[in-house]
Amino acid sequence: MSERLKFVLVTPARNEEAFIGATIESIVSQSHLPEKWVIVSDGSTDRTDEIVKGYQQKFEWIELLRMPDHRDRQFAAKVNCFNAGFRRLQGLRYDVIGNVDADVTFPPDYFEFMMSKFAKMLSLGVAGSPFQEQGYRSYEGAFTNYDHVSGACQLFRRECFEQIGGYIPIKGGGIDWAAVTSARMRGWVTRTFQDKSFIHHRKMGTGNNSFLISRFNHGRKDHYLGGHPLWELFRGVYQMGKRPYLVAGLYLLAGYAWSFLIRTKSPLPKELIRFHRAEQMIRLSGIFKRVLGSKIERKQTKTEGEGEYGKVFHREQSA
Repeated sequence: MSERLKFVLVTPARNEEAFIGATIESIVSQSHLPEKWVIVSDGSTDRTDEIVKGYQQKFEWIELLRMPDHRDRQFAAKVNCFNAGFRRLQGLRYDVIGNVDADVTFPPDYFEFMMSKFAKMLSLGVAGSPFQEQGYRSYEGAFTNYDHVSGACQLFRRECFEQIGGYIPIKGGGIDWAAVTSARMRGWVTRTFQDKSFIHHRKMGTGNNSFLISRFNHGRKDHYLGGHPLWELFRGVYQMGKRPYLVAGLYLLAGYAWSFLIRTKSPLPKELIRFHRAEQMIRLSGIFKRVLGSKIERKQTKTEGEGEYGKVFHREQSA
């Protein structure tokens, strides 16, 4: 069924000589290959272009597109690169378009699996999977949202991508989040499937910054993307319980507060912000219900003095 679906890929890349070779190897080894893959070099000054050209000679469906040189590394520039690659796909017939980073690697059946999901779920607009990096696996924890799809690899049904108008060029980041949330706002299903995962070889959200500065910037981004203050408060408290303890959550909240104090203007439509905040309150309510329900259950178990046998019996009854 997945063979009926055709997909194309676009990869913005800037100075990725350390990783892009492995990324290309993992995609040319897929059991289901793309119709076309446009790799857009964003003014790279290292061997990125040279590496891509070597593969371009072997695989006719790989194309290198070179963008003008520039010094800064902005998220908005990534959108410009993706749009340039997207224009190279005009006239091609395909069902799914993917935005893939230049520092990731996939298992050989990854895209076959993803195409099967699009084939089975006609309402599926955006799909992806968790990623792993340096012993960490994404989409774990109380604030995990499986309706979001990581920007390191986002696959869009063509109709969905065209309906949302593509990516919004947000200078400070959040372009992937805005696209996925816009898709849900328009009635599409967006999903991170846990059955597969890929490797992200550069720690996300850091770039040239330290971890704590990246936490501060995440807080700023949460504000200008319209995050609800109550959600951010509980998110910050939750992050305080993770390493480095206390300071990670404090930097997150400080970034949000700073963006609020200087009145950073959101680049998003007001309707998208309202939709986003409504989703956050629904999720926060669900988290509280799960936490309170778990505490009540543990209290009842302790009061009844079930012991080890009672705990086993309780789990069996709950299954």
